[in-house]
Amino acid sequence: MARCIDWPEGMRCTLRTVVSGETCVTAEDDLVISTVLGSCVSVCLFDPVARVGGANHYFLSSGRGQNASYGAVAMELVINGLMRRGAERSRLRAKVFGGALMKSGLGDIGKENSKFALEYLQTERMPIVAMDLGGFWARRLHFHPTSGRARVVQTKQPQLVNEAAAVAPSGATPVELF
Repeated sequence: MARCIDWPEGMRCTLRTVVSGETCVTAEDDLVISTVLGSCVSVCLFDPVARVGGANHYFLSSGRGQNASYGAVAMELVINGLMRRGAERSRLRAKVFGGALMKSGLGDIGKENSKFALEYLQTERMPIVAMDLGGFWARRLHFHPTSGRARVVQTKQPQLVNEAAAVAPSGATPVELF
């Protein structure tokens, strides 16, 4: 769902929300990609010459699936979409966000997602020009694909959930966080 937001310097933009397992690639100058990340990672790629960019939002570093929920598939979808819109692989620049430890006791999925992104970009020789990875907090990301500008807002308090320490109040309805 798109809505209008104020981007720095008074620029009015349409917001395109990308949820887990989705990608977005565009050359539209008035579009900003938005997502919220916990343990998931978003790799934002852009070609500053062709003025085209895109982002993914994946929640598993590896697996057998053929959808954008998996890091390798998500990366290829964005790269191929950029190249179809005139980007050159040698000019692509990356910004990487997310990978937090959001729930204790389940392993550090965020760390694995971050590791995948960094290794993938190194193997493909795509320079990382900015990143904000790890920690214990969720992030809201706004990415302007044609300029490569990104804005990240972190939650103020750690969001780490320790199931062993969590006790539901009497009569409370359980809520599953993911």
